[in-house]
Amino acid sequence: MIVGENIRKKYGSLEVLKGVGLAIEASEIVSIVGASGAGKSTLLHILGSLDKPDTGKVQINNTDIFELKAKQLAKFRNQHIGFVFQFHNLLPEFTALENVALPALLAGKPQKEAYTQANRLLEMLGLAERAKHLPSELSGGEAQRIAVARALINQPKVVFADEPSGNLDSKNAESLHKLFFQIRQDFQTTFVIVTHSPSLAQMADRTIRLQDGLIV
Repeated sequence: MIVGENIRKKYGSLEVLKGVGLAIEASEIVSIVGASGAGKSTLLHILGSLDKPDTGKVQINNTDIFELKAKQLAKFRNQHIGFVFQFHNLLPEFTALENVALPALLAGKPQKEAYTQANRLLEMLGLAERAKHLPSELSGGEAQRIAVARALINQPKVVFADEPSGNLDSKNAESLHKLFFQIRQDFQTTFVIVTHSPSLAQMADRTIRLQDGLIV
């Protein structure tokens, strides 16, 4: 599903990743843990195509993503990859429904189809009654579930999540963690999750620990 080989990344003179290699299977839920500054988010962003490595390569479903041209990569990312971040990054002027539907609209889906699918996801996540609410009218837990729905709208093969529960209280965090496993069961989605949460790391199928830019 995902294969990274000899991934290296520097920012100025600071070498953040020092030759990381890993393989993640389809439908696997993998947590990436380590101290602050270990390179977790950098690795996640490279695996998810948001950043480029200085050397090395990343394959997703046998596609070498950094061999793609910019427009090809943007299309691949939109069709095959979902993202969930610590701060939900919802567009404040759009309703919950509009936020969820946006990636589908950007992918060229007809508006009616995109909104039907978005409504279906909101219903699945228990948020149907919040469809017309703006992000400012949602609780933190609701906003994060909206972000998850947005990540799922194009039925991606893999979802990359960077500290997805880091801004939630323990109850909402536990609910979000369970949601990931329900989604995996329903859609066979692969999850790669950077987290400081011991409970989420323990729930994952496998934990990858980074230390000083290397897997240990």
